[in-house]
Order: sequence, then structure tokens, then C-alpha cells
Amino acid sequence: MPAGPAILIVAGLIGALAGCDTTTHLPAASQQVAGETDIPATEAAARTGAPATTTPPGPGDTSPPASPTPTAGPPRDTSIAPGSVNRTSLDLTASYHVNAALTVGSGVLDVTTAVTVRNDSGDGIDRLELNTIAARLGGMSIIGTTVDDGPVAATIDDQTVTVPLGGVLPDGATTTVRLEYRATLRKGTTGSDWMFSQAGGVLTLYRWIPWVSVATPFDRPNGGQPFVTPSSPKVDVELLTDAPLVLAAPTTEVAAFAAGSGNDWSFTVTDVRDVAVVLAPEFRVAHGEADGVPVRAFSRPGGPAATQLLDLAVGAVRAEADQLGMAFPATSMTVVDTPAGVGLESPGMVWVPRKLDTRNRTYAIYQGVAHQWFYGLVGNDQRAEPFADEGPSDLLARTALGTLRASRCGQVALDRSLAKYSGNCYYEQVLVQGGRVLDDLRRRMGSAAFWAALRAYLNEYRHDLGGTRQLLEALRAGTKVNLLPVLRSRFPSLY
Repeated sequence: MPAGPAILIVAGLIGALAGCDTTTHLPAASQQVAGETDIPATEAAARTGAPATTTPPGPGDTSPPASPTPTAGPPRDTSIAPGSVNRTSLDLTASYHVNAALTVGSGVLDVTTAVTVRNDSGDGIDRLELNTIAARLGGMSIIGTTVDDGPVAATIDDQTVTVPLGGVLPDGATTTVRLEYRATLRKGTTGSDWMFSQAGGVLTLYRWIPWVSVATPFDRPNGGQPFVTPSSPKVDVELLTDAPLVLAAPTTEVAAFAAGSGNDWSFTVTDVRDVAVVLAPEFRVAHGEADGVPVRAFSRPGGPAATQLLDLAVGAVRAEADQLGMAFPATSMTVVDTPAGVGLESPGMVWVPRKLDTRNRTYAIYQGVAHQWFYGLVGNDQRAEPFADEGPSDLLARTALGTLRASRCGQVALDRSLAKYSGNCYYEQVLVQGGRVLDDLRRRMGSAAFWAALRAYLNEYRHDLGGTRQLLEALRAGTKVNLLPVLRSRFPSLY
């Protein structure tokens, strides 16, 4: 596309941003792109308009709004059949096309997500339950929702957006759901706010794309992750800002453009369970690779050097792939310096709080990289079965680092839900004890048999959902040693 038309289209996107400051001067295009990708800026793929905006709820309005009441329209082409079944499912294949506009000064985020969903569950469904923490933390307001271009009334409860399909989507059939919302990033980092915030000049967006899930409570007494999301074969993202920033994204393949006084990025990721991004104006970026995997590290002045983060990430990718005997499952690895919170994984990315000391920063990166297999490649219900991803990730990270240790909290069962562990002991019990129990099983089985069994589990549930019992049964299937005494002691509800 010639430069002139491209600028006109981007200008149209800028016009949709509330409070855009057109007086801010943008750095040279080459300076922007260098901070985001090694790929020169090229012409964008087909551009779509920015999400529509609406006035957000006032300070006293705490009830989550529904999308506008649907009105009758002309007949449309749809796979939805009349009726109801009061059913949804995680056994859906969903692709996402996301357009987002971020007003940096106010932290207002406008998002339009088109979700193309195929029902693979074996029976009909009549609703989608979409997860996003924008519903819980961002004061989310639904602007509009359609199913195959027909309007429906979506509702918000906790971190779940329920979209009625207006009928039944039969097994094997496909529909397209379009959801437009507005939310506002939190101004602080206390509690869980750091996952969806604008603090210290850094904008952090975690679980911001409405994603196929099932209704799951957000509250928990600890820092665990209360999410369950199937893997998507393809997610297209376009993100527009009204001020110049550097984007840390979970891929190196990012197209970057100047857009008025801000930026416009687009990228595609595949086989992922969610997409996290972090933005800041002063990120410094270091580039490397580990066994052919591109690795990038983003840091800010006053925090750990980008080269230090890069070296740790490269070391983690190499050591853990070697220990597990299995190739790194993501197409690239990004580590990013964040203002607060805890070490946090997402597909292709690890957030590293700058408050961590050297030892804990190293562990956070190694544990986040380990999650690329246990949660990224094979998912699980992280609220109902936190052991399934936290236990093996801790084991893999600490084995690679040589830092396996005893727990500092009393021994407990490891088959509990996230809500059953206290804030003081969640980490020590689910992660540290979880890793130690698996290491005990390794010693009983023998190392070769143990790691082979873990690989078998990962291959069997690749890009699918596993769980605690599936993991432990894979270990049992990989040995003639009787593991039941250990399993009955630590997983009493399962054995």
C-alpha cells in the first residue's frame, strides 16, 4: 500500500481515541521500530477501524453493565439453531481478531474482539463464557455484542462475560461472536491491580482479550492464577496508542508504524492460551537467541539491565529444554521488567518485577520459562488444580538451577483448589512442596523413566488441557514402581 493511503487509514483510527493529544511529537520511525522488533517497518496488513467508544460509568456506578438490548433485524446467515440447552463447554476451537485503542493519558482501553468459534464438544451449546480481568479490574463497559452479526445482550459477572448465542450452536458448527468493550487501567499496583495497570509509566495488560473459558471466580487468598483457557490456533492483534511507547509483545514478528502522535502495532501469534503485552516509553531492548529461539529482554532505567535479563532467559531456555529432553514450545521468548507484582508467565512472555533481588529474579525467569511447557503447551484449570502447572514448573526450574529445597510451611495435600491455600504458604506448599514430591517420584522411578513420562504427558495433551490426575497417571504409566503410597498421601482425593 502506498504511504499516503496508509496514513489516511491510521488517521481514521486515531480519530476514535478519546483525548488524543495531537501536539506530541513522535520520535523517528527507525527509533520506534528498533525498540520493538528486528523487522523493518513494512506496510500493514488490512487495517480495520478502532473500537467504538462510549462514556464510561461514573465513579458511583459499580454494577457491571450489559450490552445494549438487541433489536430485530433482517435475516442473517448463521449456524445457530432455535432452542436452548443451558450449556457451554471448554471443548471449543476459537480464533481471535483483536483491535484495541489505548488512550495513554487516561488509561482508557477500547477493544473489539471477533471470536470465530467451532463447537467441538460433542453436543450443542447456547452460550459462551469469556474470561477477561478487564471485567473485574477495569470497570468494563460492554458497548455491543453480536452473534453472526445479530445483536445479543452479553452480561458481566466477576471476571466472566456471558454471551448468549440466541439459540443453539450444534456440534461441529461455527459461529462468530463480536464483543466491543471499554475499560480503564488501574492507577496502582496493590492487590491484583498490577496485572491491569498504568503505574510508573508502564502499562501492563494481562488477560485483556475476552477468551473462551468457563465461569471462574477471580478472588483467592494468595497470588495464584485463577484461570482456565483453551489454546487458540490463531490470534491477530492490532494495538493503537495516542502517545509514543515501546511494545513488549510475545513475538518478534511485530509490524510497527507511526500513527499521528502515537504508535500502531500488529502481530499474530499461534497456539496460545492468552496474550499479554507491556508498554513503556523508555524500554531498552536486548536481543539474543537460544538454540534457534529468538529471545528479547525489555528493561527500564533504574531496573536490571536488559542484557542481564537476556542472559538469564537464554540460559533458562537452553537448560530446561535440555533437562526435559524436549524442544522449547514457543516460537520466541520475551522477558520484561515490570513495576510490581510477582513473576508472571504468559505464552512466550515472562514478567519480572524489578523489586526482586538477583536470586529471586533468576528463579522467576527460570520458573516462567518452565511454564511455557506446563501451562503454555499443556494447560489446566489453574484455579481448581494449581499443582498441575506449578509443581512441574518449580521442579524443572529448580532442577536446572540446582536449587531444590525443603518447604518452609507444613506439609499439606496437593490436590486442593487454589482457594484452599493461604497467602503465606501458597508458594511454599503448591510450588516448593509440589516440586519436591515430583522429585521424590523421580528418585523412585529413575531419572530416565521420570523425564520420559513427563514428555509423554506433554505430548499427549499438547495444545490441550491436562490436569493433576492426568499428569500423575502419566508418571504411573511410565514405570513399574508402585507410586501409590506417595500419591495416596499427597493427593488423597484422587488416590
